Amino acid sequence: MNFFKRLFKIGEAEAHSAIDKMEDPIKMTEQGIRDMKTDLEKSLEALAQVKALAIRAKNDTEEFVLKAEDYQQKAMLILKKVQNGDIDSAEADRLAKEALIKKEENLQHSNRSKGESEKFDTSVNQLEKNIQTIKQNISKWENELKTLKARVKVSTATKNVNKQMAEIDSSSTVSMLERMKDKVNQEEALADAYGDIANTSKSIDDEIDAAVDTTKTSAELDLAKLKEQLGIDSSKKE
Repeated sequence: MNFFKRLFKIGEAEAHSAIDKMEDPIKMTEQGIRDMKTDLEKSLEALAQVKALAIRAKNDTEEFVLKAEDYQQKAMLILKKVQNGDIDSAEADRLAKEALIKKEENLQHSNRSKGESEKFDTSVNQLEKNIQTIKQNISKWENELKTLKARVKVSTATKNVNKQMAEIDSSSTVSMLERMKDKVNQEEALADAYGDIANTSKSIDDEIDAAVDTTKTSAELDLAKLKEQLGIDSSKKE
């Protein structure tokens, strides 16, 4: 029993997998419409053939009726000739009888053709109803296909927008911003550290020169020497 249950579960899983792999509804609907149009073409061909048979049966019925009436007239003419003495009575009876037999045969053919014509007319009516139904279904499916395509476009666009919105609001974006802030803070701290290292690496001479403006002192000495050469007493106040 468990073995059969496992087989059933496997079959059920494969069936679900097959359903999941089925073509999308748009392609299935398009194929359905193509199939219905093929059926419509076949139905139109069948309708044309049955109509041709119905027309033929109707024409045959009329033709058999005319032939029956013609044999009736011929039998009457033959009997009239007996009255006029143009033909022997026995011969006239034989020919008139044969004409009446032909008349009856054509009436039977006429009735048969009439029955066939009625059957063909019934088939024509049924085929026309089927064709009308197929046309209506094709029109319905084509309209549903248009609606389905529009719905697919809307749903796809909505899905993409919602997906983008979800990604914007996701924690991954916030985490990325936090990581960027940490990176900037780290770079700023590293810059300050390098500045401190640069300050601590100065020599004592650099510190002395920074404390005393040697450029200004040298300029003052040069000015004093120049005044001495010119005989200008730099100690006098103007």
